[in-house]
Formats: sequence, structure tokens, C-alpha cells
Amino acid sequence: MQSLDNEMIKAAMDARGFAYFVDADGDIAGNFQGNLIYFFRLGQNKEMLQIRAMMQHVFTVEDVPRLYEFCNTWNRDQLWPKAYVQVTDDGTVVVVGEVSTDWEHGLTMEQLDQVLLCGIATGCRLGDALGELKN
Repeated sequence: MQSLDNEMIKAAMDARGFAYFVDADGDIAGNFQGNLIYFFRLGQNKEMLQIRAMMQHVFTVEDVPRLYEFCNTWNRDQLWPKAYVQVTDDGTVVVVGEVSTDWEHGLTMEQLDQVLLCGIATGCRLGDALGELKN
């Protein structure tokens, strides 16, 4: 068992051949099927991993009631990712998906690989569903 750190996340991404970047804050992110997915370490000791998928589909404020209904249905019917509506500073509306795990007691590379795949795949599936809603 290892403690979660950014080097471990990057090694897991490299092992899968996933392209990613590290932003100015040191956060790891990548573009998956047009969705920006971040891999945040949170918690007192940065032991929690939150995979946050920002969907590529942008909506208007008029779409918010429909998006709330979409997210409520998604969260009822799907285990991952948790979906919610976010109104941005410029007034556009996006849906965000999150998969969070607590690795306080450490994790193996196999466990990290599994949760990365889960966060990325389910985030992209949420993006696909939103694409259908957008059309």
C-alpha cells in the first residue's frame, strides 16, 4: 500500500497511455472525449482523490430546470459519477460529474487504476448523455 500522491496518479496515467497536463496549481487534468477531467487530491493529508469531469456541453440559464431534472434522474439511476449543475461566472451553465474516494489507509496501483478508469469512463458516459440532451 502506498500513500496517494501526484506521482502515483501520473504513473497510472502513463501506464494507460493517457495524455494529461499539470496546471499552474499542480493539479493533474486531461481531455477525454472533449470533457476536461481533473484529478484533485483533497483532504487534510491530500488522501482523497476526486475525479471531476467538466462536461464539454454548455447550456444557458433557461436550461437549468431541465438540467436539474436530468441530474436528479442520473443520480437516482447511476452510481457514478455524481452529477450536478453549475452556473459559471459568465452566466453559462455546465454539468459536472464527480467520483470521490478516500485513500486514508493507502492504496495499490491496481486500486488507483480501477478508480481512474471508473471516473474517466463514467464521466465520458455522462458527457454522452448530455450530448443527447443538448440535441
